[in-house]
Amino acid sequence: MRKSFSVVAMIAIVGVLATTFALPIDAQSSSGIGRLYILNCGEGVAGDISRWSPGVNVGMPMEFVDNCYLIRHTQGWLLWDTGVTDAIAAMPDGQRPIDPRAIHWKRPKTLVSQLSELGVSPSNIKFVAVSHGHPDHIGNINLFAQSTLLVQKAEYESPTPFGQALRAGTSSVKKLEGDYDVFGDGSVTIVATPGHTPGHQSLLVKLPRTGAVLLSGDAVHFKSNWENRGLPTINFNGDLTASSMQHMAEIMVKENAQLWINHDKAQRDSLKLSPSFYD
Repeated sequence: MRKSFSVVAMIAIVGVLATTFALPIDAQSSSGIGRLYILNCGEGVAGDISRWSPGVNVGMPMEFVDNCYLIRHTQGWLLWDTGVTDAIAAMPDGQRPIDPRAIHWKRPKTLVSQLSELGVSPSNIKFVAVSHGHPDHIGNINLFAQSTLLVQKAEYESPTPFGQALRAGTSSVKKLEGDYDVFGDGSVTIVATPGHTPGHQSLLVKLPRTGAVLLSGDAVHFKSNWENRGLPTINFNGDLTASSMQHMAEIMVKENAQLWINHDKAQRDSLKLSPSFYD
């Protein structure tokens, strides 16, 4: 009798172990987050980098990139930022800025084509969260009219053309007033980081294997800007910008988080782009 019981127990244990190791990473995680994809949402050249680092490298050009991030969660897809408009992909010479010091954007791949490569359509996106309302971050917001927009109230209600574009872009909106746990499990948290614009926000993502990643939006534009705590004069409020940078630094220490800087080309070149992913 004891021998029979031992055999049955062993079979049961082996079955449980086999089932556990066969589970996908999403299911084994304590939260519902699965993957984070980095999408190429634009490439360009800034005519004068001192717009973002006053008094430094005056008149010098600098390459910029523009990232969007797609997050797979068991509760649905979340898209962080929508990049420069897909229409730029059809422009042989890209979109030249009115101000020659600003960024001359090109679009090697459309956002729609990159989503399609992953088997995702705009209608599949449950949430669209944007760092702020500038055109290189909401250029394709109109593709996601059926998604719920997650945005700071101060950004959405801004009486600027950027606020107007946000209000025209989606039919469903959740206006935030501070930090927000998107899925309720701590895996994806919107962090209020005002300064660049009135309602700028960043995104803290906690991945099972990669660990915590803080997506900067435009709270910081490139590595030296972050290291020197450079305060662009074009920002909405310098004091708020400095305070938000300090808040981000504290989060990074607390969560042992990497900082992924949205426009930093050197960093983006070191990361995996979609269809590769981070989990």
